[in-house]
Amino acid sequence: MLTDPIADMLTRIRNAARVRRKQVNVPASRVKRGIAQVLREEGYINGFDFIPDARQGLLRIDLRYGARGEDVIHRIDRVSKPGCRVYASAEELPRVMDGLGIAVVSTNQGVLSDRACRERSIGGEVVCIVA
Repeated sequence: MLTDPIADMLTRIRNAARVRRKQVNVPASRVKRGIAQVLREEGYINGFDFIPDARQGLLRIDLRYGARGEDVIHRIDRVSKPGCRVYASAEELPRVMDGLGIAVVSTNQGVLSDRACRERSIGGEVVCIVA
């Protein structure tokens, strides 16, 4: 049993990108699907597919690399953890690398990037940062 399944997802993505894998499989959940959606919209992954199985299903995430094979995801870190949740209003959301990276935020309107949260003036739980 995992105590932090989102951290497990981020670690699987980080490890797969480090060894240049094209795809990585992650146990699915609604929040993980939202995180993958944000990563796809912001251009950090090519896409993802839901694969049903006997349990909760899998997310197959297609990792993205540059034209010469360089990393697109340089850093992906968990911010809010089960032992210490981190919440921020729209004005307090972190600006990752002065706007070159993103913060993934879980809000009452779904999982959004920090840019989308600022546009809508909503805050929430800062799940992770990606650069």
